[in-house]
Amino acid sequence: MSAIRPRRSVLYMPGANERALEKAKTLPADSLILDLEDAVAPEAKVEARDRVCNVVKAGGYGPRELIIRINGQDTEWGRADMRAAVQAKPDAILAPKVATAEDIRWLDEQISEAGGATEPRLWVMIETPLSILNIKEIAATAKTTRLSGFVMGSNDLIKDFRAEPMPGRENLAACYTLTIAAARAYDLLVFDGVYNDIANADGFAAEAKQARAFGFDGKTLIHPTQVDPCNTIFAPAADAVAQARDVIAAFADPANGGKGVLKVNGKMTELLHLSQARRTVAVAEAIAQREAAQ
Repeated sequence: MSAIRPRRSVLYMPGANERALEKAKTLPADSLILDLEDAVAPEAKVEARDRVCNVVKAGGYGPRELIIRINGQDTEWGRADMRAAVQAKPDAILAPKVATAEDIRWLDEQISEAGGATEPRLWVMIETPLSILNIKEIAATAKTTRLSGFVMGSNDLIKDFRAEPMPGRENLAACYTLTIAAARAYDLLVFDGVYNDIANADGFAAEAKQARAFGFDGKTLIHPTQVDPCNTIFAPAADAVAQARDVIAAFADPANGGKGVLKVNGKMTELLHLSQARRTVAVAEAIAQREAAQ
């Protein structure tokens, strides 16, 4: 099972922006994607690579998970990005535009050749029609590679589908469901794509709640104002945590030994709910530890 650590908010930070990289050290985001790809103009790619790798090596980000998003391996910057990122030793490297299981195996080899042993982990963008059609095979490579997470590239999927954004994202629901199913089948993390309308707080909240209902582990973000609401939405509610603790206590009570079904606070509760309860409490405790370490 993937280690439980808070990954509610996964904030993109432009690798070319020195001030933004410094500010990120103070933000309550659980994870930071230091971006060398979409957020960086071609003429700034090399400078951004050096800056991002240097700040990762220098540290100072506290409990925040650090991920470097590199350029595609078919670009003039991709292979140098990979080598530099591996040497910087972030928690993970995020690779764009994967489409097949062979892409994952090749990326895994590239990380090893650049000097990565078991770390860093590999996250990949799921952002092309072919990646959706191949999602099971892509996820299955986690058994033999360092693959550990999926990030939805919703804007790219909309573009490649020749579709239009919909408030309820009905036209992407199948992509999300298939990707989440594959992630859960092979014990991978999976994160929702970004919400573009920074000024629309209500729209963001609605989409984040939908993402949690889908089963995403967290959501990728493009602005610091989205961090706090995202953290709140993806954290277990206080009443859910209290119920989970009561479920755990009820099944631990010797008087209920051997019982597969109990009534806890008026709710019929099975052993499958015990597993859910343990995860809810573990997530809540991990969030409490994360926030204490701000």
